[in-house]
Amino acid sequence: MTLLESVKVPGDVASLSEPELERLAEEVRRRIIDVVAKTGGHLAPSLGVVELTVAMLSIFDMSRDRLVWDVGHQAYAYKLLTGRAGVFDTLRTFGGISGFPRMRESPYDHFGVGHSSTSISAALGLAVARDLEGGTHHVIAVIGDGALTGGEALEGLNLAGAGGRRLIVVLNDNEMSISPNVGALSRFLSRTLSRRWVRQARRDVLAFLRTIPLIGQKMAVYALRGERSFKSFFTAGMLFEAFGFAYIGPVEGHDIPALRRHLLMAAAVEDGPVLLHVRTRKGKGYPPAERNPTLYHGVGHFTPETGQPLARRGDVPTFTDVFSKTLVELGERDPRIVAITAAMPEGTGTDAFGRAFPGRFFDVGICEQHAVTFAAGLATRGKRPVVAVYSTFLQRAYDQIVHDVCLQELPVVFCLDRAGLVGEDGATHHGAFDIAYLRHIPNMRLLAPRDEDMLRHCLYTALRQEAPCALRYPRGAGFGVHLEPLRELPPGRGEMVLEGEGVLVVAVGTRVHPAMEAAGCVMDQTGTRPAVFDPVWLKPLPEEQLAELFARFDRVLVVEEGSLAGGFSSALLEWRNDRFPAGIGRPCLLKRLGLPDAFVEHGDQLRLRGLAGLRCGDIVEATKELLRTPVPSPS
Repeated sequence: MTLLESVKVPGDVASLSEPELERLAEEVRRRIIDVVAKTGGHLAPSLGVVELTVAMLSIFDMSRDRLVWDVGHQAYAYKLLTGRAGVFDTLRTFGGISGFPRMRESPYDHFGVGHSSTSISAALGLAVARDLEGGTHHVIAVIGDGALTGGEALEGLNLAGAGGRRLIVVLNDNEMSISPNVGALSRFLSRTLSRRWVRQARRDVLAFLRTIPLIGQKMAVYALRGERSFKSFFTAGMLFEAFGFAYIGPVEGHDIPALRRHLLMAAAVEDGPVLLHVRTRKGKGYPPAERNPTLYHGVGHFTPETGQPLARRGDVPTFTDVFSKTLVELGERDPRIVAITAAMPEGTGTDAFGRAFPGRFFDVGICEQHAVTFAAGLATRGKRPVVAVYSTFLQRAYDQIVHDVCLQELPVVFCLDRAGLVGEDGATHHGAFDIAYLRHIPNMRLLAPRDEDMLRHCLYTALRQEAPCALRYPRGAGFGVHLEPLRELPPGRGEMVLEGEGVLVVAVGTRVHPAMEAAGCVMDQTGTRPAVFDPVWLKPLPEEQLAELFARFDRVLVVEEGSLAGGFSSALLEWRNDRFPAGIGRPCLLKRLGLPDAFVEHGDQLRLRGLAGLRCGDIVEATKELLRTPVPSPS
């Protein structure tokens, strides 16, 4: 039996010797690599915290203490060591375990996460609840240096420091090089300055100095200045001590004995919050991931022996690829275009624009709110800012979209990658709500390209609007269509992509191609070929065309890969009700296909679309049902 197989509950880790902990870490690392090679997932972040995870579980009791991971994409080792080793090969697969901590998945997942910079705020909430209940257990938040750039993390630090509650924050520093001082002097300073008696002595000395007549207050000020100068010269602690945290570190994050010693130091601080600064390396122990941690941050299937990704479907470019090349093409034509991303240059494809126009590209870190207001400021001076962001992450900047962009009618372009069902990352990452949360904002315009060619035209069109404009497109490969020269799409005009009779299928975005395929199948099975209409513009609606179509068709099927609640079909129903109040007008059967009023689980995109009823076969059956159903007579 391996050591990993012997760990049934996290408490088993605490019974192992330090040499056994080292062996356990290697077994965990190997298992992560083998499984992620088959399932895909966040490889480099999880490999970087294997030793940290092992060390924490050897010190803290997870049946009593509380641990909150930031983002959660680094929690694979934690899952393996908290009772899920037996099902770890189901990671991110339909019906299997999630790629992120989830409270309903395990009693050891103390807070569900999936977006960045939330851990300190959540952990502080757990700590306050503990104190209100008279508990004595530890609460630990693990946050990466990238997540620390998010405003919510700083807000959490601020309140935690001001409140003075007992809380441990572990800073996993793997990129920013907050401090290069990993060594004996740093360990000495951390050990000495974090001890309770030293902290008490410091307070006593300052209090004594202040009692000296005439010069006491000045002496205390000089003492504090001297201490701060000394500490800031040798350590990164001043930043965190300014927030009211005791600072420990930096400590080597792959040295289990050192981690255990420093974790015990942090646990011994009883009179306020403490920050333990840990230096790690993303992808640690797997050379391909160490050499290219960005590529292996979130990876698809690959060969474990070489790290080479398995070939993807054909030579069809992804929507992101096409967006990336088109943005560069437009940037060459128009020097006003500026590209902005929130710590996702590779994921959004804006890295190519950054290489071509470094002075017009800004990666603002995990700061979506700042990205939007920053773009608004650029737009006031005649620039054409493009904010490229995943649909689910733009939710974090809703207030800024409303007040800083739309209220002022500024021409900011929002390019929403990963709209719709993203697949294995699951509920926290599906772009289910963007139509619903954008279409009701005054001055916003919204486009949904049906394929990679239309994506080019939508981006070109959006950049020519004198108002805020967003376009949504999915994760993954396009449809392999020919790319035409750029053309402007007239606002509020859709396109009839397939003439037909009997049923009108109004298909949004990438559901147009499955709808066209379904129309052919319905023709083969019933002798009636439905018409397929692509609205192109989700706002403003193509009202004139819709009025003509509703006059022609008394059976309508609406298909969208977005939330039905508040989505495009809701807009269509609202429009029809307002145009034909109190039932005036031609009777019509209208059926809707879209995402339910529920959080969709993780799994591959095709399976999830099938469950939601959005694949070609589902459209065929819904269309045939409409054809069979009698239309009510006018009352």
